[in-house]
Amino acid sequence: MPEPLPEPGGRATVGDALRFAFGTLSVLPVTVTRWDRAAARGGMLAAPLVGAVVGLGAALGGGVLTALGASPLLAAVGAVAVPAVATRGLHLDGLADTADGLGSGLPAEGALRVMKQSDIGPFGVLTLVLVLLAQTAALASCYAHGWRYGCTAAVLSAVLGRAAMTLACRTGVRAARPGGLGAAVASAVSLRGAWSAGVLCCALACAAGLPFGGLTPLRAGLSAALALLCAELLLRHAVRRLGGTTGDVFGALCETATTTSLLLLALR
Repeated sequence: MPEPLPEPGGRATVGDALRFAFGTLSVLPVTVTRWDRAAARGGMLAAPLVGAVVGLGAALGGGVLTALGASPLLAAVGAVAVPAVATRGLHLDGLADTADGLGSGLPAEGALRVMKQSDIGPFGVLTLVLVLLAQTAALASCYAHGWRYGCTAAVLSAVLGRAAMTLACRTGVRAARPGGLGAAVASAVSLRGAWSAGVLCCALACAAGLPFGGLTPLRAGLSAALALLCAELLLRHAVRRLGGTTGDVFGALCETATTTSLLLLALR
């Protein structure tokens, strides 16, 4: 088991946590000034906030295209492209690497070696294509119900993707190898903090569905719960196969929750 980051004498400030979160999970020009367990704990609790910012960017991209007369499909393409750019494709790369590692059928050491290689294998390519197609098709369906619903779906899915990462940082979930983001944030968040973040995101999803009336609040809350559940199932499978989490696994969890929520939100 890798050595944890050093525990400082004092608690991390809100600024420390936000710098850690945005500096590690986005391309925003933020300098991480504190790299220790306290900052990692606060940073990963703030991960859904990063998702909200990225999601708002995605919603803006899709909304602007819609206002310019673009079709729901083109608006969806724009909305899917923004998070990829905002993270330099980091989470998508992690998804592909995780698919290659888990799909290799090799023992943990061999699978981790496959995931660390710079190239992408057939499992990774297939997974990337299917996930991006699913996200685009689902968002196109959401935008077909109106730009407000499409924008809401873009924001919610981005928040839930990062909430899955917060849950994966809870106490008891170890890192598969030393070094990297996986080891830096493994077991950094308390069980209470992690599950509280998950419940809060589900509640916010319900609230976001209220303006659309009918069963939309229930559907939005259910999509949030199932998105986090699917990510949890992947997390447990990865821990069982790899011996713990890695930065790539975190990316895969993010994309899994994002895609699941979008697919369910599209069924309106």
